[in-house]
Amino acid sequence: MKKLPLLLMLAAGAATLWWLVKPEPAVAVSAVTVGRGAVAQLVANTRAGTVRACQRSKLSLTSGGTVAALHVQNGDRVTQGQLLMSLWEQDQSARVQQAKAQLQVADLAKAERCDSADRAAREAKRAQSMAKQKLLSDEALDQALTNAVLTRHSCQRADAEISVAQAQLALQQALLSQTRLLAPFDGVVAEINGEVGEFVTPSPPGIPTPPAIDLIADHCLYVRAPIDEVDAAGIKIGMPVMVTLDAFRGRQFDATVSRIAPYVQDYEKQARTVDVEARFNQLPEDVLLLIGYSADIEIVLQQQHNTLRLPTETIFAQDQLLVIGADNILQQRQIETGIANWRWTEIISGVAEGEQILLSLDTPGAVAGARVSINQSTP
Repeated sequence: MKKLPLLLMLAAGAATLWWLVKPEPAVAVSAVTVGRGAVAQLVANTRAGTVRACQRSKLSLTSGGTVAALHVQNGDRVTQGQLLMSLWEQDQSARVQQAKAQLQVADLAKAERCDSADRAAREAKRAQSMAKQKLLSDEALDQALTNAVLTRHSCQRADAEISVAQAQLALQQALLSQTRLLAPFDGVVAEINGEVGEFVTPSPPGIPTPPAIDLIADHCLYVRAPIDEVDAAGIKIGMPVMVTLDAFRGRQFDATVSRIAPYVQDYEKQARTVDVEARFNQLPEDVLLLIGYSADIEIVLQQQHNTLRLPTETIFAQDQLLVIGADNILQQRQIETGIANWRWTEIISGVAEGEQILLSLDTPGAVAGARVSINQSTP
């Protein structure tokens, strides 16, 4: 009976010792394997950009009048020089015909005057010959020579009158052209404001009015997006761009930086930004972009291919990460990094290809020295 308390004491001591030295349970974590791939240093827009057309004109007539005919409809594709809209212009057409008739009269008057000048020149020549033979008085010779000079001036005046008539005809034709709205480039008609019989007027200075026709050249598209002034200094024309659009989620489109605004936008209560334009390289045949789509751009400042890389989320303060050792013990490791973006970071040194790195940094208990078990591994 005396041995029972001793045995109980020994059992209690063994249990206490086991409790003190028992191994900590492994922490279940997610891991990622160090691998190779492409890493780019990117710059993104601060606010959503917009898809725009390289050419877009909100066309208006230069003079007011009644719409006589609409030669296109919304959505029609047109070619440069095609007639889009015409105003009532019978009065102006009559003025053009009048100017043509005046030009014809001036041509006939020139022919008449120049024929007279030629005849007067011949008479003056005969008078000079007769005067040398003492067959004509000096007064008659002077009259013949003067008449030749006057008729020559009349012929020259006829040339000037023809120029005036030609200018008058050009003026009336120009006024007639103001009643016709032509397409300045190939494109698609986005909107028509006006119906046959309505009176349209040009927009007065300082008073915006709807355009007669909104014409878009949709064969050339680009994205304009604001970039923070801090990032704008490193952007150059010709840099590659990746474009994403809300209308085509999960897809990226290649573009190229085509323009950088020469000034900084300074809006109240907003960060200062620089507008950057990126022109699409080649859109897939199944993609139809609409002008005004919202878009985001990522400009590739520099890029490395087939380099060691890790997800940026695995790296914490001052380029440190947690490596899962061969014994499944977490080891804190200092690394050297290269270019990076919000998804991938280039690894210069500190880890080797194939090593496993803690991915879920917010896992409770996943600290340096802890034993872990991997429940999910990402290549």
